[in-house]
Amino acid sequence: MTFVDWSVVAVYFAMSLALGLWFARRAGRSAEEYFLSGRRLPWWLAGTAMVATTFAADTPLAVTELVARHGVAGNWLWWNMLLGGMLTTFFFARLWRRAGVLTDVELVELRYSGRPAAVLRGVRAAYLGVFVNAVVLGWVNLAMATVLEGMFGIPRGEVLFYLAGALAVTAAYAALAGLWGVAVTDAFQFVVAMVGTVALAIVVVGLPEVGGVAGLRAKLPASSFELFPSLGEPPAAGAVGEGLALSLLAFLAYVGVQWWATWYPGSEPGGGGYVAQRMMSAKDERHAFWATLWFQIAHYCVRPWPWILVGLAALVLYPDLGADERRLGYVWAMRDHLPVGLKGLLVAAFFAAYMSTVATHLNWGTSYVVHDLYHRFVRPQASERQLLRVSRLVTVGLMVIALVLTTVLETIAGAWVFLLEAGAGLGLVLILRWYWWRINAWSEIAAMITPLATLAVIRWLGAPAFPESLFVLVGVTTAVWLAVTVMTPPVDEARLLAFYRRVRPAWGWGPIAAQAPEVERQALWPLWRGFAAGVVLVLAALFGVGQIVLGDAQLGAGLLAVALGAAWVMRDQLVGTRG
Repeated sequence: MTFVDWSVVAVYFAMSLALGLWFARRAGRSAEEYFLSGRRLPWWLAGTAMVATTFAADTPLAVTELVARHGVAGNWLWWNMLLGGMLTTFFFARLWRRAGVLTDVELVELRYSGRPAAVLRGVRAAYLGVFVNAVVLGWVNLAMATVLEGMFGIPRGEVLFYLAGALAVTAAYAALAGLWGVAVTDAFQFVVAMVGTVALAIVVVGLPEVGGVAGLRAKLPASSFELFPSLGEPPAAGAVGEGLALSLLAFLAYVGVQWWATWYPGSEPGGGGYVAQRMMSAKDERHAFWATLWFQIAHYCVRPWPWILVGLAALVLYPDLGADERRLGYVWAMRDHLPVGLKGLLVAAFFAAYMSTVATHLNWGTSYVVHDLYHRFVRPQASERQLLRVSRLVTVGLMVIALVLTTVLETIAGAWVFLLEAGAGLGLVLILRWYWWRINAWSEIAAMITPLATLAVIRWLGAPAFPESLFVLVGVTTAVWLAVTVMTPPVDEARLLAFYRRVRPAWGWGPIAAQAPEVERQALWPLWRGFAAGVVLVLAALFGVGQIVLGDAQLGAGLLAVALGAAWVMRDQLVGTRG
């Protein structure tokens, strides 16, 4: 790193802080301004903020490791989540905006009634706002520490010192500027991160040792470039693309179960978390729909290929990396092959990816602690000024908790798997609570507790392991919450009727719908047609861009034409969404 490189990093930090602080006055008007930007975010900003949050410091490293282990097809471990994302886009984006709540946890008391609803709201706010939020921030910190260690070779203790500085800058504008500042800096940071990763891909693939895409194809097995997994026996241990073939059960667990049944931050079935926060902050229903659609397109079509190309090139540049070092190929490619200026840009890009995720999680977690715990249970009469003051203090407190947790967190993958298994089976409740009137607070409580208890049992028995464990966890959890639903009384009818009239779901609700014949409901078929066309659009665009990048322009152009055809099929949704 030269003076020029450090200057690039310094300019990035200065611009991020300036953009965030610019909106401090606007955020100070009310809690709704602070957490939802006054519900005035345009679709492009809300959607870009979503995708910036999911572009964390660990994401390029994780993709590099997937490519090293399973080839390009290894990315199906997260590509399958597109199905849930499109379900959110067509079935839930409008509903979240209509609900008019400040957080997705507040929806609990809008949808359910009585003491169970209050308990559920408080427990979920504490669990998501403090525990889950701290775990996610901890592994994001751990990933950024890995980047800095691999880039500069400095000890972990010193790395945490630098991280504390970046975290303090992020917490400063997140605490002062609220969601407006977070969203705008997210958009800026996403542009910086994408420019940096594209520049790295161009430089690394063009190295003489790699020889461009043609050189990659000549030096790596053909299986490394396949877009779909082979469900057969894996290659011999130690070979490039070791483990390329997924087991049939593992593939079915990801594609057939995980996307709809498992709760996970950023890909909650039915929407939720910071994705719901962005939908609720949009100007209107139309902007909420477009924001979520743009998120799916950018998340799956725009971001992955620069990472994948560097991951493939790293196999050529660093063929002797061990199984536990494969993700470092991305960092070492930065360290060893970037010229002056670009090296600083890539360091800034990683800080941008890191800070966009941290800022969102600090604001999102604070919204639960302040709105769903402090304001709901501790100080219901608190003024707007008091709520804003507490919000800023909680933001700083969450920052400190996350930094402390980073010092004890050992692995990113372990935390990721735990969250997926701990939420296995909850997803169906989160989807059906919008469409089946009979679900109550006890249903959701049972779906939260059962996977944790079942997970303890199967861990004690020693089998099955993730992802096959999802079949057991989801099956048991679904059976339990359905039984609990039948055995417990339904939600108060007045509450159900008020929720139905407010949200206007497209189908279901039986006897409740019969009491509100004046409610105009959208036809169900266009939603399913839009969902299917949206999935085809994104997958065709994803694979079309990939084929062009990998040298098959003719096939790539054909796939992009399919994507355009899918957009035409969903044209009524694209131009006719009600505002």
